[in-house]
Amino acid sequence: MPRVLPLASAIVLADTVLYTALTPLLPHYADTLDLGKTGAGVLVAAYPAGAFFGAIPSGIVAARAGVKPTVLGGMVCVGISMILFAFGDTAWQLVTARFAQGLASAFSWTGALAWLVASAPRDRRGALIGQAFAAAVAGALLGPVVGGVADVAGIQATFTVVALASIAMAGWAALIPAERPDGPQPLSVLARTARKPSVLGAIWFVTLPALLFGTLGVLAPLKLSDLGFGAAAIAGTFLVAAALESVNNVMLGRISDRRGPLVPIRVGLAASIVVAVLLPWPDSRFGLAFLVVAAGLAFGTFFTPGMTLLTNEAEEHGLDYGYAFALVTLAWAPGQTGGAALGGAIAEATRDAVPYLALAGVCVLTLLALWKSASSS
Repeated sequence: MPRVLPLASAIVLADTVLYTALTPLLPHYADTLDLGKTGAGVLVAAYPAGAFFGAIPSGIVAARAGVKPTVLGGMVCVGISMILFAFGDTAWQLVTARFAQGLASAFSWTGALAWLVASAPRDRRGALIGQAFAAAVAGALLGPVVGGVADVAGIQATFTVVALASIAMAGWAALIPAERPDGPQPLSVLARTARKPSVLGAIWFVTLPALLFGTLGVLAPLKLSDLGFGAAAIAGTFLVAAALESVNNVMLGRISDRRGPLVPIRVGLAASIVVAVLLPWPDSRFGLAFLVVAAGLAFGTFFTPGMTLLTNEAEEHGLDYGYAFALVTLAWAPGQTGGAALGGAIAEATRDAVPYLALAGVCVLTLLALWKSASSS
């Protein structure tokens, strides 16, 4: 495990860097390609859509061929698709490259986290997932910085360097030994487990924050740009948000181990309701930037305990770890895709307040359902 944790952390960091590097560049692409909020939402949503379609295949490969081949193939393909994105100059090329990135990242993400959890004792799993997810959040922190650098130094040069680093990471993974699975589970075990009520509940606690982040990731950069922020200032805003979220996730992992994952989930729900209600209204760029930082902290409170709850449920039902993290991707990807694509389209057809307030209402209903479940038990 001592060698697996830094590798897994580096892989999820690289994946989230590639996903979030688009954030400060989104106004640039929206303007130069005349995308509008709907087109910008589709561009952002292409990555998690690719991850969704790669989720089950990545779980199958991890469960049958092992976590190491899954990671190697994923990281190489992530690097190749990043180069394609760097040199794309039309909307369809960029969307296709982002979809391919997401598809490949499903393999690297599933393989890396399954590798980590399989080597971890159960009583430390929440803390280790917290550390790995803190690295993912650090990637979300660095991603906008990379996007800001690309705005200055050039998109092609910057993203090519990042892509080569991703491919080099596959070489690092190749040097670390990993056990091959003894008896691969049939896919029917994943399908049967995913229908369990307790598993469906855990899936929701990964999907809901993804919906919130997907909507924020489209609407916030565009409005910050409209209010006068350039790519560097937008990158700085998301940098601060991700820095606070990274620290928060380490603590959340420990709290999930000691008090159970539902405690931080309730806190995150309550905070998300407040922030989502406030997000549509600021006319000051600094006021909106403050709320974006608060949103990153509130929405991010779901992920580590949600993932811990989902992996614990998967283990309770005897699910292979590769399938367990494929389930995490299946939970996250529709939320992130729907939040970005639908959030952007709804906001363009109406106004930004509509998707934000709708999501606040969903958080209220979820919190009430949790309260009712706790009172009846």
